[in-house]
Amino acid sequence: MGKGHNCGASIRSVKNRVSAEIVASCVDLPVATISDSMARMTAGGAALRPMHAGGYLAGPAFTVKTRPGDNLMVHKALDMAEPGDIVVVDAGGDLTNAIVGEIMLTYAKARGIAGVIINGAIRDTDAIAADRFPVYAVGTTHRGPYREGPGEIGGDIAIDGMVIAPGDLIVGDADGVLCVPQDAAKSVLAAATAKNDAEEKILALMKDGKLMDRAWIAKALDTAGVTYVD
Repeated sequence: MGKGHNCGASIRSVKNRVSAEIVASCVDLPVATISDSMARMTAGGAALRPMHAGGYLAGPAFTVKTRPGDNLMVHKALDMAEPGDIVVVDAGGDLTNAIVGEIMLTYAKARGIAGVIINGAIRDTDAIAADRFPVYAVGTTHRGPYREGPGEIGGDIAIDGMVIAPGDLIVGDADGVLCVPQDAAKSVLAAATAKNDAEEKILALMKDGKLMDRAWIAKALDTAGVTYVD
């Protein structure tokens, strides 16, 4: 490829990734807790759902943007991504044609890729649902993809307003997926760890029959100016 950036037909390598230590530090943290630690302002959209048999997803983003219904650049990305990467594909959220299926995902798994996220459709749903290899998508269809392009690899993408830069931290569980910007990952995970520890203590107390203080509810209602009617 030449030096210029041919919009809609470009491939960049991912030079900087969130560290393996940071990835390892988040695998016991619920995505909801990490999301709360980001002011609850970031999300990939409720339509992006886990299609696999279950399990935690964490790793650096390897980004792809493709024309809806076309997976040429996704094939290339599966060859380029490093073990532990998560291939994140913005296919426009379109459900007309599947972007990946069992064969491509089996190849991704064999290469050590940590998971695949498709803002679009997948197929071979039964096989994917029976496997623990993490796959997130918006929906399913039996109709296969085209392989013509255009598309881009290694650039910033956005899914339902969630901006994802190459190398950012991606996490996912049954609640959905979340992108944590690479430069904020350490501080966000520190806050999430503290929050998770506090919540686990609260849950332990409630299981022992010790209910938490609920006085904050009355204060919030007073602040909201709620009127009590007999």
